[in-house]
Amino acid sequence: MNAPAPDLVLGTAGHIDHGKSSLVLALTGTDPDRLAEEKKRGITIELGFAQLKLPNGRTMGVVDVPGHERFVRQMIAGSTGIDVALLVIAADDGIMPQTIEHVAVLQTLGVPRCVVALTKTDLVDEEWLAFMEDEVRAWLTDTPYADAAIVPVSNRTGEGVEDVRQAIQDACAGATHLRQGTQLRMPVDRVFTIKGAGTVVTGTLWSGVAEPGQTVEVLPQGKTSRIRSVQMHGSEAKAAPAGNRVALNLPDLSTDELQPGDFLATPGTLTPSDRFDARLTYLDTIGRGKPFLTGTRVHIAHGTREVLGRVLFADGLPSLMPGQSAIAQIRLEEDLPLSTGDRFIMRTYSPVSVAGGGQVLQAHPRRRTNLRAGEQEQLQALERGNLQEAVESKVRQANAPITAADIARAIGVAEDEARTCLGAAVRARRLAELGQTEPALFTTQSVVQKTVAAIERTLIAFHAANPKAVGVGKAELARSCAPHMDAAQFDLLLDEAVRAGKAVVVGGLVGHPSAVGAAQAAKDQEADQLLAEMLRVGTTPPPLKYLFKQAGLGQAEGRQALTALVRAGRAQRVSEDLFLATETVDACEAAIRAHLDAGGEGTVAALKDAMGTSRKFAVPILEYFDAHGVTKRDGDLRRLA
Repeated sequence: MNAPAPDLVLGTAGHIDHGKSSLVLALTGTDPDRLAEEKKRGITIELGFAQLKLPNGRTMGVVDVPGHERFVRQMIAGSTGIDVALLVIAADDGIMPQTIEHVAVLQTLGVPRCVVALTKTDLVDEEWLAFMEDEVRAWLTDTPYADAAIVPVSNRTGEGVEDVRQAIQDACAGATHLRQGTQLRMPVDRVFTIKGAGTVVTGTLWSGVAEPGQTVEVLPQGKTSRIRSVQMHGSEAKAAPAGNRVALNLPDLSTDELQPGDFLATPGTLTPSDRFDARLTYLDTIGRGKPFLTGTRVHIAHGTREVLGRVLFADGLPSLMPGQSAIAQIRLEEDLPLSTGDRFIMRTYSPVSVAGGGQVLQAHPRRRTNLRAGEQEQLQALERGNLQEAVESKVRQANAPITAADIARAIGVAEDEARTCLGAAVRARRLAELGQTEPALFTTQSVVQKTVAAIERTLIAFHAANPKAVGVGKAELARSCAPHMDAAQFDLLLDEAVRAGKAVVVGGLVGHPSAVGAAQAAKDQEADQLLAEMLRVGTTPPPLKYLFKQAGLGQAEGRQALTALVRAGRAQRVSEDLFLATETVDACEAAIRAHLDAGGEGTVAALKDAMGTSRKFAVPILEYFDAHGVTKRDGDLRRLA
């Protein structure tokens, strides 16, 4: 390839029997009609593929589509990946129904460049040919292809074939592949088996790069497979970039697990959706002039799959007239793997004809038709192609922190694209990033400020009602001031409140700084009171409820004080219901060691006397020392461990 241009795909379009396949044969040397039935009947039924070499040495993949009205669905499937169209019109027939329908498809899919081949020139005289060129030019005036080259050609004699080739090269000048992106995306148009290799799929690679050893996900099924090998234009390739016709060998799947219409993607990057928001244009290709009503059931073609759905116009719009467009939500009867910016075709339910289509704006919207102000802002940004603004708008709509993955899924973009936009917004201080570990959460400064203020108000009210309490549990605090948030979201905003000096976390409880000090001092005093009583009773304490009473504490305060003492290491839990001051436990250990070192008996009776307690308390104390490696029991005797 001499020209340093991106790889592009050429697709044919036009009415049946106008010479699309024979022109492809004349241009490429490859007969795209691969089925015996196609050759017998002289029409293309399925998609055909070839490789075109241009005068400058550049090569293009070629997709030849059916022209018969019954195979418009296959035509749409073939057109979803093309970058330049070759519109074929027979000079003796002129513009026919499928010519009009196919151009509507090209226009709706956003194919930017077109070359018109005026075929069968050997069947008409020069005067008729000039008339037909004028007619075609006049018709194209109302399409995006008003300036398309119109090239007379005869497939039978070969006259004009090289002129068509040159016109295609001219149309490719400065052209770029329609779809951009780093993640692999490819609609499947053929599935077959090669002996010794297994399952092979073909398609036009929309974005990313296909490489041997790479894992791909098949949607909507969700199954995965490793790519064993890649072919481009019939030859093995180490890597196939976007814009190419490719064949991928997927040995992990059988032909029963794949079918034309499936979608290949980098695993985890696409979530199929049963609805999407779109800018939809109504094109009345059969000229009935009737309005298109909201709620109409239609066929929706995306990639190489077509499913049924229903069109609902936003904000109460009742209908569209031919040529008009509107924001709509498309509710699907089967899931589609959609991304923002994808093009789709809409066909009427019955009788089936192309009725327009448009561009996906949001792949996972909430189910609604009345748009909030923020939603309108977001859709307008997506329509302009301003992903940065759309991502920030999505964050502003959320009343809680949100992850980059959540944003990417909702809008229908790759997560790395969403992260790039979020990073730019954080650096510009339009958004706030919470958390230093993955997944980070993003929100607005307004949400942070409102939540921190709500936390502070709730804590002040709590302390007013509970002056002796150190704080409230996190879960209870979250229910009070942020019930719409999950634990992870609330924890990060609580961290912001702590950093702002509006909250303090003490032992799992959250309090206000102005009250925590006094409350904690009171708690410390209660713990000191209990410890003093525990030291007084030594190794013969009463039941806990009496111990608390003797310390001047209620049952709740006593339990809290005891927990605080154990947590601080000032008391030990000897058995389920026996708690002793750590000083008392240390004294018992010292007494046992001294007794046994002096040769004293290791019986319970002897050791209880050494510790100065009764058998009731001696047994659990000795078992405690056994468990902690101070003593070791040998029958009825104990020795130092």
